[in-house]
Formats: sequence, structure tokens, C-alpha cells
Amino acid sequence: VQLVESGGGLVQPGGSLRLSCAASGLILDYYAIRWFRQTPGKEREAVSCIKNSDGTTYYSDSVKGRFTISWDSVKNTVYLQMNSLKAEDTAVYYCARGTQCTHPQILYDVWGQGTQVTVSS
Repeated sequence: VQLVESGGGLVQPGGSLRLSCAASGLILDYYAIRWFRQTPGKEREAVSCIKNSDGTTYYSDSVKGRFTISWDSVKNTVYLQMNSLKAEDTAVYYCARGTQCTHPQILYDVWGQGTQVTVSS
């Protein structure tokens, strides 16, 4: 069972990136997949979540209206489209598997290795 993130990089403020969370060894349709981000010295922040089986989506206030989470069942991949990026979006982004988007972070049991997003001019 594995989650692998990709798509991070360096982007200027106002730019866009699309992160991918590809799953192997599990069918994402059965789970909630949440994106977290973390910067040094700060707590890990829940950014967005999707549970395809019941149509649940969630966005933190800090990204609402700028980020969009989506699902490709054929590719067994969850995406995070990030637009209008700001310097404060700079972080390592992780995807993780849980059973409900409302569950606390501790209940997410499979994590990817993370992908770095840097927003800077």
C-alpha cells in the first residue's frame, strides 16, 4: 500500500501547480484522501480532503476558492489544483489515507513521502 505525491516545484506568486497523489495497492474510491502541508516549526495543516464515495470535499479557509481537489478513478489518483499561489503556500505537501474527511489527522494511516512547493519571485 503506497501513496506517491508529485507535481511540486518552484512557482512565482500568482502562479499555479497541480499536485498528484497516486495510489498503489489500494482502491482510493473506498477512502478519504486528505492533503496536508507542513513548514518547518509549524504544525501540519489540513488543506483539503475528498471522499469520492459520498461526494465529500473539504477546504481549509486559507485555500478555499484557490485550490480544487479532484479524483480520477481510472488512474486511481487524487489531484490538488492550486491557483493564485501565495508565498505562504510554501510547504511540503503530503497526501494521506483515512476513512472520513472529518477524522483527525491521527487516524490517517498511510502517508506519502511529500512534495515540496515553493512560491517565490
